[in-house]
Amino acid sequence: MQAKQFFSSITDGWPFKNILLLEIEPWTWLKLLPKALAKFFEHCLPENRIHSIVPPNFHVFGDVFIGENVALPPFGYIQGPTYIGDHCILRPSVYIRGNAIVGQHCVLGNSCEFKHSILLDHVQVPHFNYVGDSILGTHVHLGAGAILSNVRFDKKEILIKGDNNKVYATGLKKMGAIMGDYAEAGCNAVLQPGTCLFPHCKVYPLNSVKGVIT
Repeated sequence: MQAKQFFSSITDGWPFKNILLLEIEPWTWLKLLPKALAKFFEHCLPENRIHSIVPPNFHVFGDVFIGENVALPPFGYIQGPTYIGDHCILRPSVYIRGNAIVGQHCVLGNSCEFKHSILLDHVQVPHFNYVGDSILGTHVHLGAGAILSNVRFDKKEILIKGDNNKVYATGLKKMGAIMGDYAEAGCNAVLQPGTCLFPHCKVYPLNSVKGVIT
């Protein structure tokens, strides 16, 4: 299972493509995420990091990059290291807890929480969602209240069962969902730890799913 089976629309200007390779297992991106951000901020001086207007009561801490034409709400919180691409919309009470990469033209909605996750371009997470230790491909959409759960009840390693009952040991005790390009989860759906949705998969509202869904 490789990242390129889920994500096919990586733009040439994406500054992380030399570390987050398409030829590796997608959950390896989560392991490499801190390294990718550290490498980016190593070469991005503090004076070149904020390219949009930050309202007085919107709080930004640590190493944070905000691209051009990003609409920031009157109140919210971003903890670094975090990268926000151009033309994104962040809505009131958005909470980003660090180790986050957000592509261009994304919507991060009201009262949504993001942590140790990667959002590619045109992702919409608009209302009351939790995205932890997850990767969302281009044009992924979460309905209101959809949750990407990232820890097993027994706190054990996340295992993924693929085709022909092959089991992948991720080496991660925290892993949410991998959602391929154009995948969707309806309102109040729950994706259990380690869920992998291939491109264009749909999860109906109020459903709880786990495993690999093609």
